[in-house]
Amino acid sequence: MTETIETVRVSVKVNGEEAVRDVEPRRQLVDFLRHDLGLTGTHVGCEQGVCGMCTVLFDGEPIKSCLMLAPQADGHEITTVESLNGEELHPLQRAFKEHHGLQCGYCTPAMLMTALALGRRGVPLDREQLEEELAGVLCRCTGYQKIYDAVESYLAETAGSGGTA
Repeated sequence: MTETIETVRVSVKVNGEEAVRDVEPRRQLVDFLRHDLGLTGTHVGCEQGVCGMCTVLFDGEPIKSCLMLAPQADGHEITTVESLNGEELHPLQRAFKEHHGLQCGYCTPAMLMTALALGRRGVPLDREQLEEELAGVLCRCTGYQKIYDAVESYLAETAGSGGTA
């Protein structure tokens, strides 16, 4: 006897492009992005929302995509690290490169997405506030200081531009 698996249609805008797929209602957003859409820049870590590796922007705000089901994203806009791809480095990527803000790179996509959201807010942050904002993404390699330096540099560059620099 073959069991029929119920699916639901999910329509989201991902990195500016419409994506429509039929998925199981229990499909996590992170798996939808990685396996259904092939956007593997969003990493999977703890799958419990603790490590932050799966951070993407949901309607412009950072969320942990392992804690959201794909059907919950229906009708919304998702931004992943792939949105930064271009012929040249995005200013945020350039800041991470210039300040050596990455080591193994596993947390980097989540750090970039969180920093991108901070840049779009256009609100100045001191070091303590920046540390608090980035606390949702764990890094086991860098000790954070160079990540903070990179994000501060990016935020200074984008001040007043809404993160579009």
